[in-house]
Amino acid sequence: MTPGVLRSRAEGGVELDVLVWRLASPTLCASTTTVGGGIGARWWILNAQVAPAYGRVDTETHVEEIASTLGLRGSGVGMLTAAPVAAVHRSSDEGVNVEATVGLTHPTWAASDEDGLRHIVGTINVVAFLPVRLDDGALLNALATATEAKAQALWEASVPATGTPSDALCLVCPLEGDRERFGGPRSLWGARLARAVRECVLAGAR
Repeated sequence: MTPGVLRSRAEGGVELDVLVWRLASPTLCASTTTVGGGIGARWWILNAQVAPAYGRVDTETHVEEIASTLGLRGSGVGMLTAAPVAAVHRSSDEGVNVEATVGLTHPTWAASDEDGLRHIVGTINVVAFLPVRLDDGALLNALATATEAKAQALWEASVPATGTPSDALCLVCPLEGDRERFGGPRSLWGARLARAVRECVLAGAR
């Protein structure tokens, strides 16, 4: 796995950073993002910094504009955050590689009296690369495992929240190969994923 490459772009007269992963071939991604989300083959992933007062609701169009500026082609996964993506945290655990940007402008509990997505800023974005093919059920389980690990990290950092209203996860694994059936926290690959996610988010939260 090649770490995300930091690029910059001009937007609204301001220089903003973006982390870019150019995948060598179509690669299976399971993502919770609004742009490129779901499970499918993707060619690239980007994690773009936006202004703290970001107010656009056409996120798909915006991500397409950023991708075009960077020369990215084909289907990809797009993430946005007001957190400085240059401060990315990286961790590895026995073949699992994770990169996370941690913004905590608006931490919240998952079960809260608040309604509606009031903020896109302060997002925790996680991109994780696994070297083995997970089947669809295991991928969804692994997304839950990574989310639990993120919440654990926030608890250990004394942040009274399970995340922010707009956190995003993207898991990346090969399209081919023998399929792993399990992605829970005590499975082989789920445990490695959980430890790497926890380490990244904990470092960012602190």
